[in-house]
Amino acid sequence: MTAPLPSLLDLPREDLRAFVKGLGEPAYRGDQVFRWIWKRGARAFDAMSDLPAALRAKLAAAATLAGPSAASIAASRDGTRKFLVRLPDGKDVESVLIPEDRRMTLCVSSQVGCALACAFCATGTMGLKRHLSPGEIAGQVSLAHEELRERPHDGHPEDRDRPVTNLVYMGMGEPLHNYDHVLASLRILTDEQGLSYPARRITVSTVGLVPQMAALGEAIPVNLAVSLHAPNDAVRGSIMPVNRRFALRDVIGACMAFPLGTRRRITFEYVLLAGVNDRPEHADELARAISDVRCKVNLIPWNEHDGAPFRRPSARDVTAFAARLEAAGVDVTVRRTRGRDIDAACGQLALRARDDVRPS
Repeated sequence: MTAPLPSLLDLPREDLRAFVKGLGEPAYRGDQVFRWIWKRGARAFDAMSDLPAALRAKLAAAATLAGPSAASIAASRDGTRKFLVRLPDGKDVESVLIPEDRRMTLCVSSQVGCALACAFCATGTMGLKRHLSPGEIAGQVSLAHEELRERPHDGHPEDRDRPVTNLVYMGMGEPLHNYDHVLASLRILTDEQGLSYPARRITVSTVGLVPQMAALGEAIPVNLAVSLHAPNDAVRGSIMPVNRRFALRDVIGACMAFPLGTRRRITFEYVLLAGVNDRPEHADELARAISDVRCKVNLIPWNEHDGAPFRRPSARDVTAFAARLEAAGVDVTVRRTRGRDIDAACGQLALRARDDVRPS
């Protein structure tokens, strides 16, 4: 059986230059191909009109431009859009486009399912099916750009001419469990000859895979968000199995060592689960645990999904928890839930079949 042809969407520009050089062509042709893929959205070699016909024929014989497509898109009342993203092998993931104030944020997935099995997260109930390739990750951004060009309003005229301004690796999967492909996708997305996203507008989330956190900090200056969700090992271990490998002190230590530019901070994500981690003593303990980290805390009232043994805390308890952190000198925000009516809110991505989607 012959091996499948590689997709050029998976190659950062330097690798694409090397690939084209290996075909006996000048390396600069790789730059041209890269620009066609990521700046112009070409998905056929014949569309690359300034390349010699002989090179286009070589490329077609040696590689493909296979990437993700939008199988369907669900629109929330609040303007959030959830993409059911079809991968070349027929598997699916979800990504979410979130308009808010002057930002248009895309939440991208990095794995089909997830192996980390956090008790409150719907994706974790799927298990890990496979890692996404670099092009499958970065291609979700291209899909969002296409959606905004073709359907900029969708009932929300304020979205007119708004680009995708920010990227967060907070969709399905644990990004740092797929470290090599995530790093390659970051190199693709930040390349000045492609989509040219500043690293400061990209945030990578992790449950706290300590070695990969250190590697990411050395590789590229993106923002880091850490899913903490508990102020001590006992509570964290009960809802996040990863805590058996990397205890809270190890995760905090990795955050302290993570290189931060001027005015940049670690974000600690903290899902509030009624009666589990939302008591006043939890807030006090959390403030002490993170006191030496330049950080902010993003509180996320839990978003319900079927089969999970948790309750969403009351608005009063959320406010009290935030106030207690603020009194201890912690910078706190409470995440406004977006897209709950289409199961697009934090922790809800699990590929459930729905009736309220429209074909792409």
